[in-house]
Amino acid sequence: MNAWGPHVFSPARFPVTLDDLTSDEHAHVRSMMLQLQQQLGATGAGHTAEAIEFLEQLLGASVCRRLGMYRLPENFLLSVVIPVFNESSTIEEIIRRVRACGIPCELIVVDDGSTDGTRQLLEKYRDDRDLTIVFHATNQGKGVALKNGFMKATGNVVVIQDADLEYDPADYARLLQPIVENLADVVYGSRFTGGSHRVLYFWHAAGNRLVTLLSNLFTNLNLTDIETCYKMFRRELIQQIAPTLCEKRFGVEPELTAKVARIPGVRIYERPINYSGRTYAQGKKIGWRDGVRALWCILRY
Repeated sequence: MNAWGPHVFSPARFPVTLDDLTSDEHAHVRSMMLQLQQQLGATGAGHTAEAIEFLEQLLGASVCRRLGMYRLPENFLLSVVIPVFNESSTIEEIIRRVRACGIPCELIVVDDGSTDGTRQLLEKYRDDRDLTIVFHATNQGKGVALKNGFMKATGNVVVIQDADLEYDPADYARLLQPIVENLADVVYGSRFTGGSHRVLYFWHAAGNRLVTLLSNLFTNLNLTDIETCYKMFRRELIQQIAPTLCEKRFGVEPELTAKVARIPGVRIYERPINYSGRTYAQGKKIGWRDGVRALWCILRY
């Protein structure tokens, strides 16, 4: 057995195109390369020129690109805005996962008046150079937390990250690729276009699709998931929008989409993500009233 495991790849076949690989070979190459990239990412080297050059020599540039392996610009920084309300059981783990994503990040955690001990847990991170903490004296809502977090961002690109572990920071690289390759200004991560997801509430999914459909009717976009947490923006674009945000709670999702859609020439991509939804017993906060509010926001904005 060689270093590739049970599959045998002839060196003469490299570089190859993705179509040259059998389905088993494609899956195996992707698995091995992602493992290698994650190992490199543990030291912050997963997207360095040296790491990607090695992978391109091994597989060919076109295969690497289609497998989501690409160079980050020099001195690139991703700003991760994390709104938090009563997430004491998950906040430390999400911080760990973001730091382990393999992309240089700054974390901006906005505690929105937590009362369950989350604030006390965050105190230990106050002196961390890669982490900025904003404390709200009272609960003001996700929209307010995001607005304040966006304005603190200093990175090239900004992404929203919920603190409840439903969304996996390992998907950042997939979302970031169209922006790095100058194909997009905004990227939405869709839970409905092929990623792995936990099977949960039918009416939540149906309501989400209805809200997305109505939003698309008004914005003339063809998104599949406007309520997704994973929205990624060029920093200058989101900081242009942030001062105009009005919605305090989850209505910020359709508001953001409407305001992005109105920017002349904006380029929007959508990419599949993994999703591990949680139940209300596990702390899920969005409810049917937020769905009704979302419909109102679509009409308003």
